[in-house]
Amino acid sequence: MMAADNSTETEPRIRDIELTRRGTGEPLRITLRELASDDDYTRCEALQRATWGQDFVEIATAPMMKITQKVGGLAAGAFDDRGELLGLLFGISGVRDGKRAHWSHIMAVHDQARGLGIGRQLKIFQRDFLLALDVYAAYWTYDPLVSRNAHLNLVRLGAEPIEYVRDFYGPGDDNELHRGIGTDRFIVEWRLRDPGVVRTIAGELVQPDSWHMAPIVNCDASSRPRDDDFELPDAEVVRVEIPMDVQAVKSDQPQTAALWRRSTRRALKAYMKRGYRVRGLVRSDDRSCYALERGAAPGEEKP
Repeated sequence: MMAADNSTETEPRIRDIELTRRGTGEPLRITLRELASDDDYTRCEALQRATWGQDFVEIATAPMMKITQKVGGLAAGAFDDRGELLGLLFGISGVRDGKRAHWSHIMAVHDQARGLGIGRQLKIFQRDFLLALDVYAAYWTYDPLVSRNAHLNLVRLGAEPIEYVRDFYGPGDDNELHRGIGTDRFIVEWRLRDPGVVRTIAGELVQPDSWHMAPIVNCDASSRPRDDDFELPDAEVVRVEIPMDVQAVKSDQPQTAALWRRSTRRALKAYMKRGYRVRGLVRSDDRSCYALERGAAPGEEKP
């Protein structure tokens, strides 16, 4: 006779935090936790479609999220004190280069909750979850033209773009979000125990002056992206500018948005091929630029 299995499922991880409401300055109590009910999964599906459109085909479905949780993946949400879902995060765990790793596939924050820091808190919740599983790094993609996401990933979390991939998810013609600019993506690596990541999360790193003074290679002085034949100077540090809001540009000036894609693709791919590393994002005078540095070894702490 087989022995009875008296084991129980691990209790979902939960963390309570307090943020500040925009405008009023009043406290906003948020609960970060793993998804645990059919209602949780249904609402997460709905939030994905509300974020990326009803024609979004890469949705993480309820069965996918449930199954992934059984093998070290993470499906988590951020809920306010009324139980409303404000954000979600979903990722898959596996092995990369012989070590445990994690692919963070989807993160979304409700429109009305953006700018509160919920995305950053979800990523920190994810980091704690993965460190408990002895995972050494997390990976994900984001559009290099989206300044808001670049700021979160590089400046607030300390992740680093390690590869530029053209049309990672295809040409994007079937989705309004991507139509006209494609689905180019950075693949970023988040080295969870790296001292630079720890200090970045703690807000202790300061951008060096050389980043702010480096030449901008892909735009003119008025932030107009250059045509395809611009020069790529060989300097210790260079800047590659991106629009402050690419979707606004795409809506008002679709041809300019396409030019932004071509100019940034050319510059970023060329410099990364030369061995430059994308070290951070510099914002000043209503301009948003990647800082790329030559000769820094992977794993080095950011200045």
